Amino acid sequence: MVAGNAINFLELKTANLGFPRMGRQRELKFALEGYWAGKRTEGELLEVTRRLRAEHWQLQRAAGIDFIPSNDFSLYDQVLDMLVLLGVTPKRFGTGQVTLERYFAMARNSRKQTAMEMTKWFDTNYHYLVPEWSEGLSFVVDMTKLLNEVREARELGIETRPVLIGPLTLLLLGKDVADGFDSLSLADRLIEAYGTVLARLAEEKVEWVQIDEPVLATDLSVGAAEVFRRTYAAFAKVPVKLMLTTYFERLAENLPLTIEADTAGLHIDVVRAPQQLDETVAALKPHQVLSVGCVEGRNIWLTSFAEASEMLVKTVEKLGAERVLVAPSCSLLHVPHDLCGETKLSPRLKSWLRFAEEKLGEVVALASGDADAARANAAAIADRETAETSVNAKVRTQIDGLRKGDFARAAVYNERAGVQRDALGLPLFPTTTIGSFPQTAEVRKHRAAFKQGHETAEAYEEFLQKATESCIREQEAIGLDVLVHGEFERNDMVEYFAEFLDGFAFTENGWVQSYGSRCVKPPVIFGDVSRPEPMTVRWSKYAQSLTDRPMKGMLTGPITILQWSFVRNDIPRQQTAWQIALALREEVNDLEAAGIRVIQVDEPALREGLPLRHRDWDGYLDWAVKAFRLATSGVRNEMQIHTHMCYCEFEDVLPSIAALDADVISMESARSRMKLLDAFGAHGYPNEIGPGVYDIHSPRVPDAEEMHALLKLAVQVLRPEQVWVNPDCGLKTRGWPETVAALRNMCEAAGRLRSEMTA
Repeated sequence: MVAGNAINFLELKTANLGFPRMGRQRELKFALEGYWAGKRTEGELLEVTRRLRAEHWQLQRAAGIDFIPSNDFSLYDQVLDMLVLLGVTPKRFGTGQVTLERYFAMARNSRKQTAMEMTKWFDTNYHYLVPEWSEGLSFVVDMTKLLNEVREARELGIETRPVLIGPLTLLLLGKDVADGFDSLSLADRLIEAYGTVLARLAEEKVEWVQIDEPVLATDLSVGAAEVFRRTYAAFAKVPVKLMLTTYFERLAENLPLTIEADTAGLHIDVVRAPQQLDETVAALKPHQVLSVGCVEGRNIWLTSFAEASEMLVKTVEKLGAERVLVAPSCSLLHVPHDLCGETKLSPRLKSWLRFAEEKLGEVVALASGDADAARANAAAIADRETAETSVNAKVRTQIDGLRKGDFARAAVYNERAGVQRDALGLPLFPTTTIGSFPQTAEVRKHRAAFKQGHETAEAYEEFLQKATESCIREQEAIGLDVLVHGEFERNDMVEYFAEFLDGFAFTENGWVQSYGSRCVKPPVIFGDVSRPEPMTVRWSKYAQSLTDRPMKGMLTGPITILQWSFVRNDIPRQQTAWQIALALREEVNDLEAAGIRVIQVDEPALREGLPLRHRDWDGYLDWAVKAFRLATSGVRNEMQIHTHMCYCEFEDVLPSIAALDADVISMESARSRMKLLDAFGAHGYPNEIGPGVYDIHSPRVPDAEEMHALLKLAVQVLRPEQVWVNPDCGLKTRGWPETVAALRNMCEAAGRLRSEMTA
């Protein structure tokens, strides 16, 4: 505790809201992928999950956490788990108790059905499976997983606080599968199902339940607010204490509604929204406990103990120590497991970082008033503030010197489009892919051997050249119109670029779950960003030299690099985004000079970065769109700029997507059967669009007829000359046989439609 404070914090209790699932060495990832590949039995998979849960519970107990979560563990996704618990899984996958086979069919496709849609969990990079709301859902509660985990923990002597996604959040994060259906009409049946779950937990002698309602930090409709009131009025009759948990933003106008729910406890995020602490403390009812989320659950920088302690002291003075919990701001799902395996980070930078285990230590130190920890924290904070690695004067001068013309192409799209058609000579419904091709075991083996010093640079480069040429020949044989080089030299679409940029650092084991078994290892932005040398020019130029067909240069956009990194929190995010954009602008210009005629700048995270409150959208979208335009506007009219987006609610940001002024946008749309295009058509989107015609997150190979049918839907909404043909996303995770088969079918579908339109 900061010196001079008279408050004794030894009585404060601690809580954790959720823990990373994958394991210190990503054990869950490899167990899942082994099971999917037929190399592990169901029993072997479940044994790995039991061991991981036990380790995580014991770790939290050893750290000193008082309220330890259960039911935060998942084999794939916590939203899907809630649907199974409540008996509201999509009807199209069958009825009755959900088996493991059916569970993974919903997540990953089956022989008969495409998987459930995925989209981002609020403004994070975690993907959840979207509930499908309709009449006829069974609402047959299945407590198996939930009770098993409570009992597993008890066998270890640990009483847990089960975690449930709240009913309003679950409803609002889903989609209505039939026109005219209103998911809120399911509220009463859902309330009843939740009531059954809570009553059963009470019978199990569970004292507290954490019920997550992050939608309370968003703009709610009148109807949604009324559903919330009815829900929690019903829950008041259940003899279990509820910790109503909110995060990612302030409650604002929803604070009275939240207090009205009269739950035993309330958790708020005072990292993202410190201004809400005073108003929440003043509004609490006398019996309510406040969980103060003062340790950042989404980023990896150390907490300022001075700032957090000041908030805790103020809260304890008003509420009393018995009514205050210390906690992370949200689940620690969004940060890596621990720092112990990081041996290559500079000791200075490492001293500024905290992963999940270390964040638990911060929670406990803050709650106990550990004076030694406070002094060490103050020293680390001061060291970071004065570090000479934070500022690049040249970059800041460039940012200050930007002018209006730096953010716009020389001509508008309608003028550029004709020039580009003449230059590229493409047919109607041109075919392409999103960028990456299969990263086979052989590719990974050579990359690992090179990184570990077991393969020479010359041998590795020779392998990459052969892989690239083979990929190009395969694309030519398939019949694709615009080619890519395959990206065999790249590890991750953000990390690869970050390795070329100053201001970034990299972890060895800083893995974070993105969805299912997919993990990412976000780079760490600790200083001003600049580009010392070209990043992709060499491989794009080499690839173009092997073919007469247009070759796309492939870049990751500034907002995606920003969003998918652990971003420094000592300067505004806008400033970092524009620094990255300047670096990419240099790369785009160099690619053009090298003879590349098509460049794709991927921005799948544009929507992800959108603030949760509508009133904050315009400010973010203004600087985010300008970042993309800054990166892409320094080229001639002949250069065709593409972008790619996936798994987001495009309707929310369509004017801003148009404002990007990309010549072509490709996007995920196969799982939704082109439904996303309706918004583009209604908006009158003028530029070209490549709606994905098959889902790459599954080994399933759709036939040409299926893709042709999707393209027919597309041309009902868009002009034929607007439509490109491509998969949903990159092909990195797929195998070559299924990739070739699917792309051949895709080109056949495009050719068939081309013939029909020109007949």
